[in-house]
Amino acid sequence: MTSPTKAPPLYPKTHILAASGVAALLSLALLVFPSREVEAQKTYLNLDLDNAAELSLQEKDDLRPLEEQAKPSPFAQIETPNDQQNTASQDTTPQEQDAAVSATDLPPEDPSQKVVNVANGDTLSTVFAKVGLSATTLHEVLNSSKEAKQLSRLKIGQALEFKLSPEGQLESLHSKLSDLESITLTKTEKGYTFKRDEVTPDVTNAYAHGVINSSLFVAAKRAGLSHNLTMDLANIFGYDIDFAMDIREGDEFEVIYEKKVIEDRHVGTGNILSARFTNRGKTYTAVRYTDKQGNTSYYSADGTSMRKAFIRTPVDFARISSRFSNGRRHPILNKIRAHKGVDYAAPRGTPIKAAGDGKVALAGRKGGYGNTVIIQHGSRYRTLYAHMQGFAKGVRTGSNVKQGQIIGYIGTTGLSTGPHLHYEFQVNGTHVDPLSQKLPMADPIARNEKQRFMQQSKPLMARMDQERSTLLALNKR
Repeated sequence: MTSPTKAPPLYPKTHILAASGVAALLSLALLVFPSREVEAQKTYLNLDLDNAAELSLQEKDDLRPLEEQAKPSPFAQIETPNDQQNTASQDTTPQEQDAAVSATDLPPEDPSQKVVNVANGDTLSTVFAKVGLSATTLHEVLNSSKEAKQLSRLKIGQALEFKLSPEGQLESLHSKLSDLESITLTKTEKGYTFKRDEVTPDVTNAYAHGVINSSLFVAAKRAGLSHNLTMDLANIFGYDIDFAMDIREGDEFEVIYEKKVIEDRHVGTGNILSARFTNRGKTYTAVRYTDKQGNTSYYSADGTSMRKAFIRTPVDFARISSRFSNGRRHPILNKIRAHKGVDYAAPRGTPIKAAGDGKVALAGRKGGYGNTVIIQHGSRYRTLYAHMQGFAKGVRTGSNVKQGQIIGYIGTTGLSTGPHLHYEFQVNGTHVDPLSQKLPMADPIARNEKQRFMQQSKPLMARMDQERSTLLALNKR
């Protein structure tokens, strides 16, 4: 039996090798030099299709196969150049249209008008230098009038608007100090003239209510009161409430105050007209009243003066670090020694106020007390303020001071372990605890003023009652 013969190959081996080589070259060419269609498809495949819902109609159209994109729409129209321009303007946002405007289409910057915003560390000298004005010009401006010197009181962020002559000389300077005040300096033939413009706002009455959970300042800010109004509120009730130690969680306050408005825009606050403060379950009231002679003070709702001969605390919102005691161990001398006063710990430089009207018996060094002020209040009362960093301007031995006037600043002079005020209160030469001392009262409303006062007090108290009722009703909903 003969073996079968092998069939001849369909293609010669050399043809197969040649074809394989050509295929390899084509594959390499496609990898290195892909066609436009392939490259376009590769680009589209890189898009995030999960966000396809957010794509524009044009982008979705671009994702269709190229064959479908090539088919003209049955609704296609021939677009004129104007149509194309209109279409472009409709498809772009106003911001995009503004960005598309070339720099040549924008109005040229006026070299005579320059605005400088005051930065940290700036002085009027550095600001003038930024706009190319010389030190000579600055000197002429500041010496043109007493009012012009106020230009040097700069605030960070304040805008100064300069107008310069073609030669680069100052023609005018304008700055808005607040919503209510602006100043302008103008060059004239005789020098510079200074002008202050003030806007008179409309004044309305506003109501605020707050409950103290952590501090008076936090509660007041939450109620919409400014820092100054909060300080005013504390000063009004400072004769009866020691804000350093008496405040408790749950204390609450109500205030009717003046609100300054320009064109329905809040631009500031004025005086507190009436207030109520509940501290430890006891409620105090206050009404602002100006008598026929023009004297203004606060009185309780029935006409009793809120002002007393002495304020409770000579330092605002300080922490009591040591109380009045006859058997305290001195922290430096390390021996039992009577502590005949109250220590208020506060940051160095905190203002110290006179507890009452009086005459300064001493303003100077006093042994372990360090820098000390002693004030004599009439014949019976005397107060002492020790360990001061320094004395306020005008406070010296023999000078007269008013209640609430700043007499010095917290320090750590003398025998002191840290910055604090040591405060003593004497009655007829005997030291007493100022925290427990019953303070003498000031005069109430005069009889001939009482009826006029009540005509102001009653409506204000009624307004607070109404506002409070409305607030409680809203909270119950």
